[in-house]
Amino acid sequence: MIPLLLLAGAAASAPVNPKLMECQVLIKTDVAKAISFASQWQIDGGGISARECLGLAYAKAGRWQPAMTAFEQAAQIADRNQDPRAPRLWIQSGNAALAAGDANKARIAFETALGSGKITGTEAGEVWLDRGRALVALRDLKGARTCIDQALKLSPTNPLAWLLSATLARRMEDLKRAQNDIGEAIKLAPNDPAVALEAGNIAIMSGAPEAAKTAWEAAAKLDPSGPIGASARRALSQFGDAAKP
Repeated sequence: MIPLLLLAGAAASAPVNPKLMECQVLIKTDVAKAISFASQWQIDGGGISARECLGLAYAKAGRWQPAMTAFEQAAQIADRNQDPRAPRLWIQSGNAALAAGDANKARIAFETALGSGKITGTEAGEVWLDRGRALVALRDLKGARTCIDQALKLSPTNPLAWLLSATLARRMEDLKRAQNDIGEAIKLAPNDPAVALEAGNIAIMSGAPEAAKTAWEAAAKLDPSGPIGASARRALSQFGDAAKP
């Protein structure tokens, strides 16, 4: 769940750097050249922008560990220079860390961004949600609940927040909360296969197999060739009539 758009746009409030724009074009057309471009720019003293460029290029290539390092270095330099880009660079670093499987690094990055006081409104809600995801990965479910509740307060129309809240409630065996929250997610994103899959998971745990079957069939149809659809078909196999892609 790491959208590249979030990574690419996280420092959008900074003045536009022509070389960074050139880097972003290269990322879209030839990511290997973008990595070389950014690496040389960094050697030449490109500072924050060069490291952000490198992070974006590594992210596009799916190389999340070096992407995390590049964003983290950019954020640290920005902090030292009191550069206003720092909080969003920490968000970039945190998202890359989550994708790299380093949940503790992600937690620290998101906490640093939130601690700056410069991230507000729905954007802060998204960061609280990401911090919650990091805490789930660290098996701190109570801490994750606090984060996701804060995300819902700040971003009440974000279907992902309701979906993750429902999933967390199911994992904590709070089925009443899970049913309520997945209902909100369905209202906001009725055609999202991940929402349908989780609705089925909650229904089966709630002792409603027919509702689970209906939800999983919907997830399989909504994502016929993707991983969510595959998960739905595996779940349906217990009924002996798994949906075909």
